[in-house]
Amino acid sequence: MSEQKFIIDKKEFLPGQSGVVKLSVGNLPSDTKINILAHIFRAVTPGPTTLILAGVHGDEINGIEIVRRLLMHHRFNNIQAGNLIVIPLLNIYGFITFNRYVPDGKDVNRSFPGTSIGSLASRIARSLTKHILPLVDYIFDFHTGGDSRYNYPQIRYTRNDTRAFDLAKVFSPPFIIESGVISKSLRKTAKEMNIPMLIYEGGESVRLNNSVISQGYNGILRCLTYLGYIEEQNLMEANHKILLFKKTTWLRASFSGIFLWSQKSGAKIYKGEKLGSINDPNGQKSISVITKKDGYLIGHNNASVVNQGDALFHIGYDIDEIL
Repeated sequence: MSEQKFIIDKKEFLPGQSGVVKLSVGNLPSDTKINILAHIFRAVTPGPTTLILAGVHGDEINGIEIVRRLLMHHRFNNIQAGNLIVIPLLNIYGFITFNRYVPDGKDVNRSFPGTSIGSLASRIARSLTKHILPLVDYIFDFHTGGDSRYNYPQIRYTRNDTRAFDLAKVFSPPFIIESGVISKSLRKTAKEMNIPMLIYEGGESVRLNNSVISQGYNGILRCLTYLGYIEEQNLMEANHKILLFKKTTWLRASFSGIFLWSQKSGAKIYKGEKLGSINDPNGQKSISVITKKDGYLIGHNNASVVNQGDALFHIGYDIDEIL
């Protein structure tokens, strides 16, 4: 890619220039236009191009808040080299309706690479794939646990992507999760385009969590320092061990009822341990939720009432400790 030519949707940014591009993705039935705002920051000195993205799911506000704070604190204004593309909110419709999806119930992150004549989800995905991804060398995508599920702060990266793994270690979350790609996801499209991508997951949808936000905020600053964008003199090093999980599984409800958990995300667990109970609302029956594996809880369900088969605990196992 050329360091002199940096064009997004016919708008060119020269070295040293910054600005905002509005990418039109469609109209609501009220004729209200939906535009994705991409904040562009270019240094005079050549370097890599990084996409910092949040709000793929509109109700995952911890990720949106991390990127918003980075913009408000002017962390990108004087980068030393390269280019940054910052999109704090991709799924605008989902955000204003407190929803993960778009009007037709489709998931933007299951709609890549998208098409310009498809659903709103597909058109949002296509806009990103067409205008942004061809310019990009790295992607940081900020998420929050979906529905009522809480995710312990974690980075997910694509298995066998050594460049992404190196960045994950720099980010320094408590947990790093190695996983395969999901069909029609942004991470699958990024893999096909040979773009290393990290997904930061933390917290629960429609609920801000300052610890989750702080860890994501500091993690991306570590990575931007590592990649040569900024010099962060006062950034604290992570003071916790980092665990790498090569495998994960869900422990699901064997019974419907009122769910009470007794272990929460981040905890180390052992085979045969009771993690909670599911209770008949009539007070006639209580079923213990027992883990069949040693590992760590990387996520848990905060729903008060569950149905048989619902995901209750996300367990990470096959663990390496990263020093």
